[in-house]
Amino acid sequence: MTKLSDATRAKLKTISTATVATALYKRGFRNQCIQDVHPLGPDQPTLVGEAFTLRYMPAREDLNKLDVFRDRSHPQRKAVEDCPPGAVLVMDSRKDARAASAGAILINRLAQRGVAGVITDGGFRDSAEIAKLRFPAYHHRPSAPTNLTLHQAIEINGPIGCGDAPVFPGDVILGDSDGVIVIPAHLADEIANEAFEMTAFEDFVTEQVQKGKGIFGLYPATDEQTLVDFAAWRKEKGR
Repeated sequence: MTKLSDATRAKLKTISTATVATALYKRGFRNQCIQDVHPLGPDQPTLVGEAFTLRYMPAREDLNKLDVFRDRSHPQRKAVEDCPPGAVLVMDSRKDARAASAGAILINRLAQRGVAGVITDGGFRDSAEIAKLRFPAYHHRPSAPTNLTLHQAIEINGPIGCGDAPVFPGDVILGDSDGVIVIPAHLADEIANEAFEMTAFEDFVTEQVQKGKGIFGLYPATDEQTLVDFAAWRKEKGR
């Protein structure tokens, strides 16, 4: 798994998923947003970390009885205990929230172990309880009542699709109030640096617009004076 540097992690925490999407689009990546997942809590922190994956498949009833959870090697339980601190547990739940991907006890365990956050394109049970944790958690919708027989955990830390986005172990996950985006691991530093610069310019533009300035020549910066003013703004703001 690629090691996410502290500097890149810190930069990504100040950047929006929208800005990262633009930077990825410039490089031809159009399917990196995890579709139809939402933060459980309105005030949960920004999520940044490397992907550690869990894949579900349609259940075969004779292999997915309640007693399978007694097995310490059960992929769902093992993923919760093996996901590294600072990583993000990303679950391919077949975009099906009828069976819960996890509940409050397992999410609590992830939080206590120092995991950065959790994502499923299915759903969580105990969603209101999870929302109170202020732990970055994203799902499609709550999964209660739960039908445990619909899908079964099958593979840990292999390539998955989550909300139609490709996720490879070690890819960098960014989640904010708008949603979640997946940054290919080899591009993480490059995207973080570019998006950090884009964010500074967008903050400058926002200030100018709030002062009544029009967008022609400002956004995009087609007037030379815009770049002069931006340089002065960065010096003043220390950015």
